[in-house]
Amino acid sequence: MLALEYVLGAIQNVFLPINLFAVFVGTFAGIVIGALPGLSTVMGLSILLPFTLSFSGMGGMYMLLGVFCGGIYGGSISASLLNTPGTSASAATALDGYPMANKLGQPGRALGISTLASLFGGLFSAICLCIFAPLLAKVALKFSAQEYFALAVFGISIVAGLTGKSVIKGVIGGVIGLLLATIGVDGMGGVSRFTFGSVYLMGGVSFIPLLIGLFAFSQGLNTVEEMAKGYKAEKNKVKIEHVFPSKSDLKRIFPTLIRSSIIGTFIGAVPGTGGDIASWVSYSQAKSWSKHKEEFGHGSPEGLAACESGNNAISGGAFVPLLSLGIPGDAGTAVMLGSLTMLGLAPGPLLFTEHKDSVYMLFVGLFMANLLMGLLGFAGIRLWSRVLDIPQKILLPLIFTFCFVGTYACNRSINDVYMMIIAGIVGYVLQKLDFALPPIILGVILGGMIEKNFRRALILSNGDVGTFFTRPISCVFIILAVVSLFSPVIKTVIASKKAKKQVAAAAVNDNESAS
Repeated sequence: MLALEYVLGAIQNVFLPINLFAVFVGTFAGIVIGALPGLSTVMGLSILLPFTLSFSGMGGMYMLLGVFCGGIYGGSISASLLNTPGTSASAATALDGYPMANKLGQPGRALGISTLASLFGGLFSAICLCIFAPLLAKVALKFSAQEYFALAVFGISIVAGLTGKSVIKGVIGGVIGLLLATIGVDGMGGVSRFTFGSVYLMGGVSFIPLLIGLFAFSQGLNTVEEMAKGYKAEKNKVKIEHVFPSKSDLKRIFPTLIRSSIIGTFIGAVPGTGGDIASWVSYSQAKSWSKHKEEFGHGSPEGLAACESGNNAISGGAFVPLLSLGIPGDAGTAVMLGSLTMLGLAPGPLLFTEHKDSVYMLFVGLFMANLLMGLLGFAGIRLWSRVLDIPQKILLPLIFTFCFVGTYACNRSINDVYMMIIAGIVGYVLQKLDFALPPIILGVILGGMIEKNFRRALILSNGDVGTFFTRPISCVFIILAVVSLFSPVIKTVIASKKAKKQVAAAAVNDNESAS
């Protein structure tokens, strides 16, 4: 009965006119951002984050939820119509979405299936979030300083190990974030560290300028470079007719929707993964289970449904570790973590006991964001296809304007703008060197948690480092962190050995045939 009261209160809160407006604007903006190649969901979240602070209560968080859900779906529009994924999570969508929309001449069918699959995956993962996040939080209530330290290390290790082309560069990114987190006044000793006499740095590195610079401003610089090289995305005029999937398509894709939504929710709940991994794994499984394998890559409705239900199902899955453990599931939820922190809500097991009303508001808000995403998707399919006609010469100045205005509006500090520009230039250079940016952000977010709990654990154990290994949960997390860091290296070594054996076997066969 108590849970029902919280749910009813959350529904009333979401349906307040200002909050409904926030979800609508966020979802609409997310679809547009996701549909435009070159932009990303994280960029949209970063740009709109300062503006969400003007909302009272949970309105700003509702807007970010709308951007998060709408952005994942929006990438399927350009993937299907232009063969250019709007986001990395929609890369697999282009395999069947583009052939269906162009070679088969059924763009309405392609967008209809992707919209329905996105809606199904998002709602399915939201239900799983409501079920599993409180259960995981109850377990996490037993955590002490040792467990929190090991958990934070595990979160960074996963992102560093799974993001980018190099594990070493991922680790370096995480270390950069941890070093940035040490700037400012020491919370336990009250000593200034690495401030270089700057009053601005006494409070540490500001999160919003860093986030906007790394993800939005740097991406804008990449777009400028592409425009200077004369890169232009392919644009085709399409005629949208039927937008809702037929009965035969619904019957055929329903098992795929269930299977891919489960896969996407599970992958989303693993910190460091994301929609791109969920999309490819779902596509692979759909093909292996399908009775029409020959259609995959040529406009298969099952392949299209698998990608979109899988990548949209991460929306709820990624919130499971965020709300219950305080560990972001991906770069998008890392922005959400920053927003929740600024609202005075510290994600973690205590959130479910101290701010239970806010937790249910997030649950209902995620449901509403996914519902609006589906409604706007079906109602505006013809409109979204026109969004792709916006030229970069108009879009790019708007991006830079939002970066500067959003950064300054947060604290009304010109120093924040300087910080954003520096972070953007550094992010641009790091991307050119194939460094991953999410480990940096996660390092900044979790740096304080790691340092505080590490020092607290040492004080409680009288300086005994072995305390992290004598407690079972913290020991398991540390072992998992080591495994996650070295598993890509081990896989690479094994793959290279197999390749050498295959080359040697081929050489032996050639010699035998020659003799």
